[in-house]
Amino acid sequence: MPPRFGTDGIRGVANTELTPEFALALGRAAARKMAGGAFLVGRDTRLSGEMLQAGLSAGLASEGRDVIDVGVIPTPGLAWLAGGRRLPGAMISASHNPFVDNGIKLFDASGNKISVEIEAALQDELDAREEGSAGAAGSGSGAQVGRIAWDAGAVSEYVDQLVSVVEAASMPDGEVVIDCAHGSASRIAPLVFERLKVRHHVMFAEPDGTNINAGCGSTHLASLTEEVLRRHAVLGVAFDGDADRMLAVDHKGGMIDGDHLIAMFAADLSQAGTLVGDTVVVTVLSNLGLRIGLKSAGIEVVETPVGDRHVADALETGGYVLGGEQSGHLIFRQHASTGDGILTALKLLELLGRTGRSLAELADEAMRRLPQVLVNVVVARPDRLGDAGAVWDEARAVELELGEAGRVLLRPSGTESCVRVMVEAPTHDEAERYAERIAAVVRRDLG
Repeated sequence: MPPRFGTDGIRGVANTELTPEFALALGRAAARKMAGGAFLVGRDTRLSGEMLQAGLSAGLASEGRDVIDVGVIPTPGLAWLAGGRRLPGAMISASHNPFVDNGIKLFDASGNKISVEIEAALQDELDAREEGSAGAAGSGSGAQVGRIAWDAGAVSEYVDQLVSVVEAASMPDGEVVIDCAHGSASRIAPLVFERLKVRHHVMFAEPDGTNINAGCGSTHLASLTEEVLRRHAVLGVAFDGDADRMLAVDHKGGMIDGDHLIAMFAADLSQAGTLVGDTVVVTVLSNLGLRIGLKSAGIEVVETPVGDRHVADALETGGYVLGGEQSGHLIFRQHASTGDGILTALKLLELLGRTGRSLAELADEAMRRLPQVLVNVVVARPDRLGDAGAVWDEARAVELELGEAGRVLLRPSGTESCVRVMVEAPTHDEAERYAERIAAVVRRDLG
């Protein structure tokens, strides 16, 4: 089966599921169904990136759409260029996944991830081609074929934008350790920190096509933590493969996730009177401790399904300025249309420098994280969860036992063949016991 749209574009094993032929077909479909002129196309550092970018670009050009190749760039950089130039864009990346995977994320000419309606139209086009009911050839010929051109200055535009949105004078003293995950941030993040005169040490910034996210980045913080402690740094920041998320490590070696970052930024913006509606947008996965911390600070919460596109949509609809996910996707809506890891790191440095306080101190004050256990139960048909009555009965029984002291969340994965069982409770042992209790019913009825 060819890959299909999930919670964050299309992903699959490169050259097995996500093939050049599929990328070609998607390029043709996007040219037909997405408005705008030329397409901006970028990629992360995966070995398969150039192959898939070539296929996608060929599909776009075969339908008469010009292609602007911006090379290796963070996903938020591609989104920012799309919004600034009023052009649609495509990013070749599988984010935090290992190098064997790859993916394609599409953006409209406002720099936002495409709507579910456009996704559906593209999926219908792809399905028609798979069934043989749509022509395989492009519609252009001769002078109607699109051009593919390289834009060497695109990345510099994005770097200039990042530097412009923070105060260089507000950067804190002390050294910062940067983990670039051998990904899109490898060249760009150090350049931004140099421009802002932040003293820094760079790790994992030598991509070879196969080492992206390998034991490093925002999903593997052990090496970063060790380096922060060894160098007595003020903090460490870790990006994922396409640099749209960021997690931090404080000077004591404590991990600071997206929930803590949201709590800190929300409190700061609220105190400054710039948090619109005194409201932030979070997803259903955000820790209950975040909600408790925000409530105590007089800040309201708008909750969305998982995925930064849903967060971005809610920010746009409500006119709010801050939202994000526990994974480290944070959106500062006045500066970006999607999660931006480098921007988040800069905003964090600005906050530390302006307040003169440590990250550990600010994080402890902002919220207390409740123990949270996530169990991924592999099943053949995650979509059957909605009709699994016994599973929901068990989940409701657990919720009754926990009361207001905990929370249960069940959902089918949008990227894997599994059901995710998440439980929050006053202690880790309780959360683990309740999660396994529900997972056992999932395995019995859906496994």
